[in-house]
Amino acid sequence: MPGKTISEKILSRASHSDARAGDLVICDVDVAMGTDGSVPMALDYFDQMDGRRVFDPARLVFVFDHYAADPMAATFSLQARAREFATRHGAVLYDCGDGVCHQLMVESGRTRPGGLIVGADSHSVTGGALNAFATGIGSSDLAATMISGRIWLRVPETIQITLTGAAAAGVYAKDIALALARRLGADGAAYQALEFDGPGAGLLEIEDRLVLSNMSVEMGAKAGIFRADAKTERYLASRAGEPFTPIEPDADAVYASRIQLDLAELEPCIAMPHQVDRVVAVGQAAGTPVHMVLVGTCTGGRVCDIHQAARILVAAGRIAPGVHVVIAPASREVETRLRADGTLDRIGAMGATIIPPGCGPCCGTAPPIPARGANVISTANRNFKARMGNATASIYLASPATAAASAVRGRITDPREFAEALT
Repeated sequence: MPGKTISEKILSRASHSDARAGDLVICDVDVAMGTDGSVPMALDYFDQMDGRRVFDPARLVFVFDHYAADPMAATFSLQARAREFATRHGAVLYDCGDGVCHQLMVESGRTRPGGLIVGADSHSVTGGALNAFATGIGSSDLAATMISGRIWLRVPETIQITLTGAAAAGVYAKDIALALARRLGADGAAYQALEFDGPGAGLLEIEDRLVLSNMSVEMGAKAGIFRADAKTERYLASRAGEPFTPIEPDADAVYASRIQLDLAELEPCIAMPHQVDRVVAVGQAAGTPVHMVLVGTCTGGRVCDIHQAARILVAAGRIAPGVHVVIAPASREVETRLRADGTLDRIGAMGATIIPPGCGPCCGTAPPIPARGANVISTANRNFKARMGNATASIYLASPATAAASAVRGRITDPREFAEALT
């Protein structure tokens, strides 16, 4: 028999079977997660399924992040119901302001190499950066998992993504993800796993890998997985409370296809409205007026991201008149670190609005909402029409550096114009 990919190996362990691409398997779940956007419906299903208790309270996580900034009466009531359920069953609860679920799942050490993580949010694929098979599920699947601790999956075929070279100054993880989206298309990896490999992957920091794994779902992927290495070990050294076993692919693993991407050939990219895979070089969109800039979310709200933006803003010493800059740290830990080193104070003093950690502006579930007809540059992962709560706004996706450079000029700008501020 031929060897296995990382996905096949993890799902073999979780299903106690010889899992191969195409097989339907029933797996034991290591951690299940839901948000205030998905848990309320899961609780309805839980009741309909006559659920009495959860499979393991320590491995069931609720995160209130979608309506964290300014819950309305209706959403506050839904959160109250989920909060009461978590308290009664002993589930882990991260409340409003603690952060975005995908950041908290890795930050807390619950996502570990070799694990099977399911989350009732499509960007749960983020956990693949830590060598886990992490994937999104629906609320009914979450309810069944809450009761049984198990889930059925079709084992995906795998596309091997070999990254070579090193990204030049001004090119960041978001640019790599957008370049890959342009190459694969929005459904080019439908129900397949992306397995990132190669010397270029080893050069990426964990924060960068989180962006690529997160945006794998924007190409239709079921998972986006990196190998575990010394950087993975260092990241988890003070976070993972339990031992873990990294999973390597076999040398003779069978891949559905192979793609090579030379990071040295990339340049800053931007996704045009309203498609994630409608990607061009930033220079091709340069000059387009910008009215709002969002630096934050699960693909642009980590410490390195906000430092990246802050270096350009501070070097320029200004935000262009008429541009509303919004900074959304990915978690309370991120916010605390950025306050401790003065970053948030510096860019706040320049006129940026600092909002509590959460998902609200990204998906339009909490303010600030773009004005009618506004052009927005966002470091988030989606730019579908009406994604941020206003169907007349045009959303461009880019790196924090491109977002900051554009905030300074008031129009879409290549960050390499601020070469002295790039690292």
